[in-house]
Amino acid sequence: MKKRRIGATALDVTEVSFGGAAVGGLYRACSREAAMETLQVAWEAGLRYFDTAPFYGFGLSERRFGDFLRYKPRSSYVLSTKVGRLFRPVPEDQVPDHSYVDPLPFALDYDYSYDGIMRSVEFSYARLGLNRIDILFVHDIGVYTHGVEKTKLHFRQFMDGGLKALEELKSSKVISAYGLGVNEVQICLDVLRRAPLDCILLASRYSLLDRTAEAELLPLCRQRQTSLIIGGVFNSGILATGPVPGAHFDYLPATADILDRVGAMEKVAAEGGYPLAAAAFQFPLHEPVVASVLTGTAKPANLTRNLELLGVQVPETDFAKYDPYTIVQQLG
Repeated sequence: MKKRRIGATALDVTEVSFGGAAVGGLYRACSREAAMETLQVAWEAGLRYFDTAPFYGFGLSERRFGDFLRYKPRSSYVLSTKVGRLFRPVPEDQVPDHSYVDPLPFALDYDYSYDGIMRSVEFSYARLGLNRIDILFVHDIGVYTHGVEKTKLHFRQFMDGGLKALEELKSSKVISAYGLGVNEVQICLDVLRRAPLDCILLASRYSLLDRTAEAELLPLCRQRQTSLIIGGVFNSGILATGPVPGAHFDYLPATADILDRVGAMEKVAAEGGYPLAAAAFQFPLHEPVVASVLTGTAKPANLTRNLELLGVQVPETDFAKYDPYTIVQQLG
């Protein structure tokens, strides 16, 4: 599989990467056997960039990634995890509900400070059972997760101390790169205007349907040599399922406007003779600042289906037809 460089670092990642939320039990239970089988399918398909987080199953995803990768040649893959949440053991009846099924028995505290990030890295090493992490992402530091007032506190905590921790870890070669792992554009702009970031893992904001990142973030990333890893290319499913009843966009039931827009996109795909999901999966890779597209599932068959979308021929000229303004015009 082709690789692309992360920012100005020496890291090369595969154009498609594997995300670990689902193998941590997001929305539905995932057995260890299913997790290992899915990771093996990813490996055999040539994926060599793996992204996880302490939040995914409250440590479960990191443990499974570590178990799978432990006996792979260390120079053959790139691994990223995240900081910003610390976990403490609690009784099973006090485990909070964050949409993970059968997570490990922990509760979380947000901590973007110098000490918090250093502690988070130590805990991740222990859960992974590995002695190197290539990329650290500051996880969910924005209004989308925290609201306006708490974001101000977390942002100040990060800028006053957490950033220094990441810089020290990189300068001492503990990690090779760092950045943000978020679902929103504004916090990326706020941080990137003040600090160097090697990369940003951005979910759902650079897709056929949601171009929020295009106006300001993409140009700034090009200027700063900051790579993007793009997740959520199907925008919670609707670009894979189409505008069917119950389709979701941005984690909620799709509105009538979104259903109409996706319906217009489906017509473009039908006229071109390919599934809309193929255009959605391939779209971010047409932008040079994008280093990788992240796909995550706990089902080998779903992973195989997604990877097959890379081989579907989508005419280059068709991508212009998905421009939001063009789609709106088609709707009249």
